[in-house]
Amino acid sequence: MMASADQATDGYSAVFFMEEGRIARQMRASEFGAFLDGYVGLSDLAETDVKAVLIELGGDLLVRSLVFFRIWFDDEGRADTSWNVPIEALAKDGAKGPDMGAGPIRLVCRSQCPDPKFAKELWDPDMTPGNNHFLAIRKAVESNTLRFQKIEPVEEDIPVLNAKEEPAKEKEDDGAASADRARLAQLIREQRLRIKTLQSVHRDSLADLQREHRNEMQSLRSEMADLEQKYERQRLTSEQLKQRLSERNEQYLSMQEQIGSADEDKKRDDANVGAELVLLREQLERKQRELEMRDEKIVSLEEENHELRHREPPENSILDHLRKQSVFLVAYHAGVGHLTLPFDDIETYFTNPVAYAAERCGMNEPAYREWLEHYENPVCGHQDGDGNECAEPIMRVSQPAEFRPGVDDRCEQHQA
Repeated sequence: MMASADQATDGYSAVFFMEEGRIARQMRASEFGAFLDGYVGLSDLAETDVKAVLIELGGDLLVRSLVFFRIWFDDEGRADTSWNVPIEALAKDGAKGPDMGAGPIRLVCRSQCPDPKFAKELWDPDMTPGNNHFLAIRKAVESNTLRFQKIEPVEEDIPVLNAKEEPAKEKEDDGAASADRARLAQLIREQRLRIKTLQSVHRDSLADLQREHRNEMQSLRSEMADLEQKYERQRLTSEQLKQRLSERNEQYLSMQEQIGSADEDKKRDDANVGAELVLLREQLERKQRELEMRDEKIVSLEEENHELRHREPPENSILDHLRKQSVFLVAYHAGVGHLTLPFDDIETYFTNPVAYAAERCGMNEPAYREWLEHYENPVCGHQDGDGNECAEPIMRVSQPAEFRPGVDDRCEQHQA
């Protein structure tokens, strides 16, 4: 992808690695080509997605074109072998960008890419004051750390024939007007580029926010599932204790009956029976106390579960920002279309998205899933005695409410 520029005619090419608005590393195009060929690795860039810039300079060491591209370095610090972005070819087709000393440059970035299939491999420069990538690049070029040799232009004496000259004032006016138009056009291009890059940054920020929200929701759902499992275990333990206590009570009553119906010959064993009754009463009281403690734990868990279900989101969390900013999430489901999820419905939706969509259709979840299976794979579902499915393509029913199981999911032969 890289080739050395002809220093005598085409000027020079370099690659800058950017990091947080500053130039982290500079190299000539030939040196970058060695990285691409795998001859050299950079251990400090292992497993890093690097933001880089291809800079093409003229012989006067002024910027002619910029290509803002990304490249991945593996765990050994070597450039991704599958990377195949023709940055030099893209640089030749770039649209007009800011004036960096030699007139508008040719600019290629994510928001301004001549070939859309490579847009995802590019990135947008920051043009905000104090963090302007163009300014940082220009300063680095002017410092000439890579020691490019400036090529002085050759001046030629071209004879000028005496001819009728236009009035000097008219020339000056035309020149001033032309310069004003050029400056205005350049300013408009720069503002349009800044708007595009800001829109791209906004999209990336929104994607990061949504990803953080999904992670936080997943964590909350996991925590809720753990609490529900804990509650279920406590409930089962409590039921087992109640069952054992009931059995003990039956044993106690049975023993009382046996004692009441015992004949006189067993009176000598009363002392032993009384001791056993005392022991059973103590065991019964102990089990009752354990049961009361279990009941208290169950009540505490139920209160904790209720609090978790109805608690306000933590301050400065993703959910708190969503609630304060009145942000709505939008989801798409077949048969319903796009659903706008209010803040109060977010947890319900992520608990069971299909059930939520089925309710919006006015259907129960099994009926909606049955229609959804038909919608995604409209074939005859009839099975013969051996369990083989007909699978004949049939007409798809696009509305869930119009779907009739056993009729609309059968071909004409098996409808009869």
